[in-house]
Amino acid sequence: MSIATRRGDEGETDLLFGCRLSKSHPRVHALGAVDELNAALGPIRIAALKPETREVITTVQPWLIALMGELATPPGLEEKYAATHKPFDSEKLTYLDEWVTKLEAGGALEFKGWALPGEAGVMTGAYADLARVACRRAERHVVDLVGSDQEVPNKDVGRFLNRLSDVLWLLARWEEK
Repeated sequence: MSIATRRGDEGETDLLFGCRLSKSHPRVHALGAVDELNAALGPIRIAALKPETREVITTVQPWLIALMGELATPPGLEEKYAATHKPFDSEKLTYLDEWVTKLEAGGALEFKGWALPGEAGVMTGAYADLARVACRRAERHVVDLVGSDQEVPNKDVGRFLNRLSDVLWLLARWEEK
């Protein structure tokens, strides 16, 4: 089977369970933003100077794929998805909260003035800042679904993206330290 199915040639894409949406649909924007975030984590994973950074990134990347699964589940089919996939859970938030505490205790907040991406000349810090803004964009797209017929019922999805952006900011400072 080829990657080029041509099913998207007319501006639609597949969600799970046979649902199709316009590529400009807010749910598809949220999915795409999380996909971009995961891609933005790749350079950090490769270039990380500190083992802690690589640990966080290698843990989080598969979680983003799971998060995309929830975003790709059409409204009303969450139970069908949960029958074969573990729902995104608050344990992942706990993991990120623990990293916030570790990084802050390790001195990631010891900087002067405003943190300017790239100023320290450390590539992984700049990569982490790029991933952070990609994460914030993904979070905004998920928030755009709130209150609509496309709302993601699992509130941990948005919370996770919010917390991950904090961790990425701290990792940028940690890598620059």
